[in-house]
This record gives sequence, structure tokens and C-alpha cells, in this order.
Amino acid sequence: MSRVTRQHPRTDIAFPFHADRRGRTAHAGHAAHVHDLIEQLLFTSPGERVMRPDFGCGLLDLVFAPNSPELVSTLELSVQASLQRWLGDLIDVVALDVVSDENAVRVHLSYVLRATGARTDDVFEGRAA
Repeated sequence: MSRVTRQHPRTDIAFPFHADRRGRTAHAGHAAHVHDLIEQLLFTSPGERVMRPDFGCGLLDLVFAPNSPELVSTLELSVQASLQRWLGDLIDVVALDVVSDENAVRVHLSYVLRATGARTDDVFEGRAA
């Protein structure tokens, strides 16, 4: 006797959590969900998550740090390592560039979604509050 299994389409919760126009939990497509995950990783400081104290990159700390090429290079390596550790099963990083100016940090990131093979070029920006 053969068994037929149905695969339900994947649904991911949108970030930040909010209700959609129907009053239900808002969902995001896979590409948008991965974008949200990257944003959370980049702008979460290590120690901010209770059960995952090593999660995050701490990019917002760079906004107040003196700008130097050595700091940016070190940060790029740290971001690359964090992306590989936490999201390596979802994306392959193609290119990464961190730019810091007087009140913002921008991460220019090119990555390939492993699930679809689609390449995405994105910019993530954090500003001083």
C-alpha cells in the first residue's frame, strides 16, 4: 500500500511581529523571512538574547566607535563568521562590505538563497538613536 504525503507550503512569521489586514499573524515569503533573519542577526548585540548569549554581531556599537580601516576589517570578518554560523544553512554569502559613517552603519550584502538559488543584493542600515 502506498502512502501519499502532502507537503504544506512553508509559512514564516513576518518580522517584526504584527497582525495583517485580516487581524491574523502576518506571514512573509521565504526570501523576505531570510532578509528579516539577517537583519536580526546584524543588529542584535551579543548578550542581548537570553538563551543565546553569543547570537548577534553588535554592529550598532560601531556607530559610536572611532572609524578605522582595521576596525571595519575586523567587523567584516566577525559578520561573515556570524552569518555562516547562524544562517549558513539558508544562505551562501557572495560579497560583504561594511561601511561606517558618523551616524550610521551600512552592510552591503550579496547572498544566494540555498532553497531557490536566487541571488540577492541587499543593504542593511542601522542608525544611532
